[in-house]
Amino acid sequence: MAGLYFDQFTVGQTFQHEIRRTVTDMDNMLFSSLTYNPAPIHIDHAYAAGTEFGKPLMNSIFTLGLVIGLSIQETTLGTTVGNLGMSETKFPNPVFSGDTIRAETRVDALRPSASRPGQGIVTFEHIGFNQRDEIVCSTKRNALMMGSPA
Repeated sequence: MAGLYFDQFTVGQTFQHEIRRTVTDMDNMLFSSLTYNPAPIHIDHAYAAGTEFGKPLMNSIFTLGLVIGLSIQETTLGTTVGNLGMSETKFPNPVFSGDTIRAETRVDALRPSASRPGQGIVTFEHIGFNQRDEIVCSTKRNALMMGSPA
């Protein structure tokens, strides 16, 4: 597995994720359509031209999913039991079509599961940056992780 097991993480461990992704109008249109989000700020160029941004904003939930997705290969690929929740999610700067997003992850906390022997909960902080190194998304994610096989 590319992902790490619960007992392989340490508090303070940081990952600079190698994979980057340039986002497109099609990403925004498809994601907004698949999630039934008809907000014109995402899908209507004429409407968005009249806003303070002058163009459509990328759907923030797409941005959140992308930032977490960029982290998976080095952290949790094949070793996650499930996501338990996210908190402190912020979008301090907008994302537009053509922006290139990269991610960093820090391990904030670890605790063995009280109800699932051999598994544990990792609290990750994921931060997404655009090509100008501006933070575009941050979140804390609790994931139930497998322990190393015996």
